[in-house]
Amino acid sequence: MKKAIPVLIALVLIIVVAGAAFGSKIIERYTYSREEADLYEYFHIIKEEEVPIVLQEELIEAKALMQDGHCYFDLETVHAYFNERFYVDETEQLLLYTTPTEIIRSNIGATVYQVDGVENEAGYCISFSRQQGDSMTYYVAVDFVKQYTDLSYEVFENPYRMQVYTSWEDREVADIKKDTNVRLLGGVKSPILRAIAAGEQVVILEKMETWCKVQTNDAFIGYVENKYLENERTETPETMAFPQRPEYTSLTKEEKICLGWHAIYADSGNASLDEVTANAASLTVIAPTWFSINDNSGTLRSFAAASYVERAHEKGLEVWGVVDDFNYKNDTGSDISLNEVLSATTSRTNLIDQILQGAADSGMDGINIDFENVNETCGEDFIQFLRELSIRCRKEGLVLSVDNYVPYDFNSYYDLEEQGVLVDYVIIMGYDEHWAGSPEAGSVASLGYVKYGIEKAEEMVPHNKIVNALPFYTRLWKTEGTTVTSEAYPMTAVEKVLSDNGMESWWDEETSQNYAEARQGDTLYQMWIEDAQSIGAKLTLMQGHDLGGVAAWRLGFEPPVVWDLIGAYLAQ
Repeated sequence: MKKAIPVLIALVLIIVVAGAAFGSKIIERYTYSREEADLYEYFHIIKEEEVPIVLQEELIEAKALMQDGHCYFDLETVHAYFNERFYVDETEQLLLYTTPTEIIRSNIGATVYQVDGVENEAGYCISFSRQQGDSMTYYVAVDFVKQYTDLSYEVFENPYRMQVYTSWEDREVADIKKDTNVRLLGGVKSPILRAIAAGEQVVILEKMETWCKVQTNDAFIGYVENKYLENERTETPETMAFPQRPEYTSLTKEEKICLGWHAIYADSGNASLDEVTANAASLTVIAPTWFSINDNSGTLRSFAAASYVERAHEKGLEVWGVVDDFNYKNDTGSDISLNEVLSATTSRTNLIDQILQGAADSGMDGINIDFENVNETCGEDFIQFLRELSIRCRKEGLVLSVDNYVPYDFNSYYDLEEQGVLVDYVIIMGYDEHWAGSPEAGSVASLGYVKYGIEKAEEMVPHNKIVNALPFYTRLWKTEGTTVTSEAYPMTAVEKVLSDNGMESWWDEETSQNYAEARQGDTLYQMWIEDAQSIGAKLTLMQGHDLGGVAAWRLGFEPPVVWDLIGAYLAQ
């Protein structure tokens, strides 16, 4: 028995030690960590001047800057999240904001801004720039952005961060029942973001089994145990007071329009008005190609004539003068850069002044912008040009229409969505599927291509502002080995082209066009024909979309029967 006692004592000690170790592990596992999270790491702050942005319920990648007690967004952030209508003229160092009726203007680095020539003092630097590598970054004061944007914000310290709201939907909220901590992740070992006191309100972002993802009233997003929440409810945020939303009025008509482009390459071309409209009984708008940018200062070349407008009005036609960016004759003999014309406020204003003067002198009813050399570099400048031009058109009662390629991602800088707000008609040029320099032969406007253009435009533009343009021409393709060339022909010349080249045609269901081909030695001739049958198919497609109307390039290329088809479409 005496020998057994030491053994028993040893066993007891082993059990006690093991129990203590096990207990300590249990305690360690379920004991709340007091480790505090690194808030600079949490908010991804690298420099003290950076102000992280919590937008609605998300910490976004973009950051504001704190300068002299005011927060600033860079222009890219303003455009991406808040308001696309702020514009910087880098050439003349101006910040512009355009409403439906006026242009707000401020010099970069200034504390004042002008509205209709009246100077206003902001009380802070409205904008500034910084060199970032090879480019300049422009910053706009959040308070100035807020003047023209549905936006509320609050800035917090230690570290700097800001909570921003741009919409105010109902949200699920709860009160904190007892003092606790908001943690980085759901779990007692997760680092503490901040302590939170009983009675504080949090927004519930995601409810889990034992933890809840919440947002605090000072822009922390973290986790609280469910047992610390009470009074869960739906809350409607307090209505915010914001600037009056701008009203973009338009001259879009209730009935469908029918626009025909009248190609005029000299003053003498105005005399062909009677000829090109002789059979166009359904035409409502004629668009003569009168104006073209003539130099980098925004000077226009013009063939406009008041007598032409008078004759058109006698025929019951409105006249929308075309302004293009591809000169048929450059009076200066120098190259023209659309980028240079549109990116400088002085030349842009000069261009607009001349357009409006041309409209006043001729008495025309509208303006048709046909800029086909816009590239990604000057996309924002082009839209700013339309904003500024639209103000003048509204004041003068001029219809404003814009010609656009069929929309794809690669030409998205034409920004059809913004055009749909600014202008009266967004015209989709439903042709040039295969064009003069196309590397392969093909249709000018297959039915599928036209359908895609209409449906894509409808995603961005009100349907009654969309006009689909038809081609009154077709192309004869010639393939010799790997060399592909083409020549455009009016619809009225197709039969002779087919006969001259020994080509036979048949209906192609895929394109909804008559197709013809012939071989002469090693040369292949092909033509996807635009005729009454193909135009009829396109108009039938358009009847399924409540569009603002139809347009055609160009008058004089079409047989009379086409106007019967267009008339039937307009009557629907």
